Amino acid sequence: MTIPYHKKVARSTSDGIIRLLFKWHGSLYKLIHRELLLFLVLFGSISALYRNVLTVEQKRSFEEIVVYCDTFINLIPLSFMLGFYVSYVAARWWQQYMAIPWPDKVMHSVALYIIGNDEYGRMVRRALMRYLNLSLILVLRSISSAVKRRFPTLDNVVDSGFMTSLELELFTSVPSLEFNTYWIPCTWFINLLKEAQTNHRLPDSQGLKIIMEEFNEFRSHCGLLWSYGRISIPLVYTQVVTLATYSFFAVALVGRQYIEGVIKPFQMKVDIYFPVFTILQFFFFMGLLKVAEQLINPFGDDGEDFELNWMIDRHTKVSYLGVDTLMNRCPPLVKDIYYDSENLILPCTEAAAAYKRKTYRGSVANMTVHEEKQTIFLPNITEEEENVSTSAIPRTSTASLATHNNDSPATGKRRGSSSPLPPRDTIVVTLCSGEDHEQQQPPPIDLQQQEKLQERPPSELAAVKIFSSKIKLTYHLVKGQKPFFDLVKTTRANLQP
Repeated sequence: MTIPYHKKVARSTSDGIIRLLFKWHGSLYKLIHRELLLFLVLFGSISALYRNVLTVEQKRSFEEIVVYCDTFINLIPLSFMLGFYVSYVAARWWQQYMAIPWPDKVMHSVALYIIGNDEYGRMVRRALMRYLNLSLILVLRSISSAVKRRFPTLDNVVDSGFMTSLELELFTSVPSLEFNTYWIPCTWFINLLKEAQTNHRLPDSQGLKIIMEEFNEFRSHCGLLWSYGRISIPLVYTQVVTLATYSFFAVALVGRQYIEGVIKPFQMKVDIYFPVFTILQFFFFMGLLKVAEQLINPFGDDGEDFELNWMIDRHTKVSYLGVDTLMNRCPPLVKDIYYDSENLILPCTEAAAAYKRKTYRGSVANMTVHEEKQTIFLPNITEEEENVSTSAIPRTSTASLATHNNDSPATGKRRGSSSPLPPRDTIVVTLCSGEDHEQQQPPPIDLQQQEKLQERPPSELAAVKIFSSKIKLTYHLVKGQKPFFDLVKTTRANLQP
């Protein structure tokens, strides 16, 4: 199990952190004390051989080896490799914990939607939760050594009450040579749920949908646990980090020795008998490697592994309590003590009074504005004017007014004319903006066209007047936009017969 120490660091004081450094259970010292002791023994032995056993020539050769090892030991990128590896392993460790399914959501849904307090209703609810917990136990037996020790065989599962003898026969009858069959109790869960709906114990179809959604989430978490147990961190990655760490300190056994004949960089007399900074490096680097070894398989027997057996006990007891025992032990409906109060003042103890703080109302809640700057007015915003191009192209459209009997919308025909002048029943409408109308006057009408216009019947002339009075167009300048009310102008229509 993980070692809880939150109470020790409830306050961020130095004495609380210092007390944590002297804890043995689950500590760094417990993890690396064997390796550290072996390193110190080997380091002292090599130092004693150099001073007392080797000859002068052998010492000179040994000193060259020491300088060589101390020069190239930093080429091993140990800090980068260990940091990346440990961060990856720690993230995977927490993801594995979040993948452990909890039956609480399914329990509340089953207790709500499966009705009946008689013996059959109780059996249905309890059996559903038992099948759910049985699936979890079968998964954990496959990936956890602690759970496997608790249930070494399926007979132990039967003796513990999670499975009956008939259910064991049905379970073992399914061929399981190529895959794990932890999901078989899930099929029993679904069949029992269908039976409950058939017997009108689950009348709400929406309740059935909710129960199945929570059940599918539980089932997916069981599959995720199985996947974590089957797919490990690539072995080569673990091997590289482990070899790099142990190779670093194997080279340090020689490269960090204190020598006399050759001046070695960063060598001080304090390191004659005890390599201070080498020991600190051993604490940090070897400690990180041991942390990764602890977290790489949280389903084992280490101190930081998950308490899966406790989870099994907890899930089983809570499931039975939630769907059976506590359903008939609900308190009566009463008014609370603040029923008629609007401004509640909640009491607190003297020990908790120091944590009472004023309500936060915003960073500028108490900011004041001077009275002379509180007057409301409409600001006069002047838009930046752009250059307007004076070359505007007049818009011209041709509108055909059907006045002939054969030129009606019903017939869908139009008369054509080969003469240069427009036909009798066609009127050309030229649309100009207000600015262009002054520059572009309509072409003069000759006498022949004027006589033809006068020969038209009065009804046609009236139709032309009505049509021209209904034309109301606005011309918007694309370039050089002006304020809105200056842009809206009524165009003029020049009618040519």
